[in-house]
Order: sequence, then structure tokens, then C-alpha cells
Amino acid sequence: MTRDEILNKLVDKYRNQEQPMNSYLEGLLHAKPINYWDYIQVEALFGLQKTRTDFPDEFIFIGYHQVTELLLMLILHELKQATAEEGVSGKTLFEKIKRVNRYTQVAQMSFDVMRDGMDPEQYNQFRHTLTPASGFQSASFREIEYYCTDLWNLVYSHKKEELKGSKNVDELFKFIYWQAGGTDQKTGKKSITLSQFEDKYLAGFKELATSCQTRNLWQQYQRLPKEEQTDELRNMMKLFDQTFNVNWPLVHLRTAEHYLEHGQEVKAATGGSDWKKYLHPSFQRRMFFPELLSQEELDNWGKGEIVF
Repeated sequence: MTRDEILNKLVDKYRNQEQPMNSYLEGLLHAKPINYWDYIQVEALFGLQKTRTDFPDEFIFIGYHQVTELLLMLILHELKQATAEEGVSGKTLFEKIKRVNRYTQVAQMSFDVMRDGMDPEQYNQFRHTLTPASGFQSASFREIEYYCTDLWNLVYSHKKEELKGSKNVDELFKFIYWQAGGTDQKTGKKSITLSQFEDKYLAGFKELATSCQTRNLWQQYQRLPKEEQTDELRNMMKLFDQTFNVNWPLVHLRTAEHYLEHGQEVKAATGGSDWKKYLHPSFQRRMFFPELLSQEELDNWGKGEIVF
């Protein structure tokens, strides 16, 4: 645009806002130039790694998990746009799911930082200072699930048929799959990890899950005209489902095995869960879009990485 065109647009902008354009223009005379470090808040980011021990590799552990949370934030940013309105197009839905799948793939591939980037002896010493905290307590991970699928898909595998199609959020949360990661299966007693997690987030989770019952990704897909429910879109949805609910958890499991099985004794997770069972996707059988899967795909769910 020419300078005159820009000025005309500015005049229109501030007139529509009933704001004095000259005040804004005069402000530009005194504004400092923007720079990278201030815009990205680099110093603030580098000040967030607060270790609890003197082991050098704890810094890597914190930094990696903060990077993961940022990736989860980006996924949520896209999902919120994809589910904000009921009339989203198939083209928009495809682009948003393509983006969230890309972020998930980055998270999956980056787990080598955890697996090969820390000394096992250091990890198995500083990890005790983290008890009872656990990655299980990532609220962002849970929120992604509510934006993606009907809540009954997230209950214990043996309760899915019984609760299929239910809209009773309180009832569904009684059997939400992640309860297994913080409940003693013999006594039914909740761990402090789970209790603290629920105290902080459960009310908000229920509110979000309720609002997402009619506008999660699956509901958005079902509302599309048949001609927009393309093979390309279905395959992208299946790929995201596989990446988020199988490939990434399997890499997580292998990393946990690398550290918690290091040496002669198999160690407990900091949150106290039966981690080998809880992390394996074939146990949880968590799926966002089971209706898109063939019987063969359902039978083999969680048994390995698949590329659609």
C-alpha cells in the first residue's frame, strides 16, 4: 500500500473507534523500537527454570517439560478456534487438525531429549524431590481431550459401552480413565497426586467438558455436509488420534522404562501410579474418533505406531 492509502485506513480505523488519531501518531514519536528479546520475553523464559536440587540434569528436565506445555498450549490455541463456532468448514477443520498433529509430532519426536539427554543416575536421585508431583497433573493435556471428543470416549475401557452417548458429566467423570493413574485399585483410595489435581482443576474440567459436548472436533466433523467429510479430512483425524493417543504415549513409556528400570530394581513413578500399565495405550484404549476406525484398526489399537 502507498503512504496515502495507509493514512486513509488509519483515519478510518480511529474514526470508527471514536479515538483521536493524532494522539496515537504522536505516541509513535516517543515509542522505543521493538526488539526480539522483549517481544519473545527471553529473559522471563530463561528465569522460569527453578530447580530443587544441584543436579545439572534437573535443569533439562524442567526445561523440557516447559517446552512440552508450550506445545500443548499451541494445540489448545488451534482447537479453541476449530470449536468456537458450529459452522466451521471442512477446509478449516482439516487445517486446524493438521496443525495440532504437527505440534503433537514435535512433542513425540522431542522425547529423545528426555530419553537420551539426562544421566539416569542423576535423574533417579533428583526425581525423589519431585514427589508427589507428576506429569499426570498436566491440565493442558486433559483439556485437549475435552476439545477433541465426546466425554464417554475418555472413560475406563470396560465402561465405554455402558456409558456410550451419555451426557451426564458428573457420572462420566466418576469413571474418567485418568482416575486409574491415581487410585489404589484394591482400596479405591485416591493418591495425594490425584486429590491435589482434582482440587485444583476438576470443577473447571467439568465446566469445559460440558461446553464441549456439542462442539468438540468429533461433533464439528459430524455437522459437516457429506461432501466436506472427505477422505483427506478423515485420514488427518485418524493420524492425529494415533499420534496423540498411541505414538506419543508409547515414546513416553519407553522413556519411563529407560529411567525407572535402570539398574536392578524397577522404580515407582513419583505420583505413585502403576506406570507401565497406565501409560500403555492398549490398556487405556483412549480414542478420539473410534467411529472412523475399521475393526482391524480397533483390534490393533495401541500395539504400535501406524501411519495413515
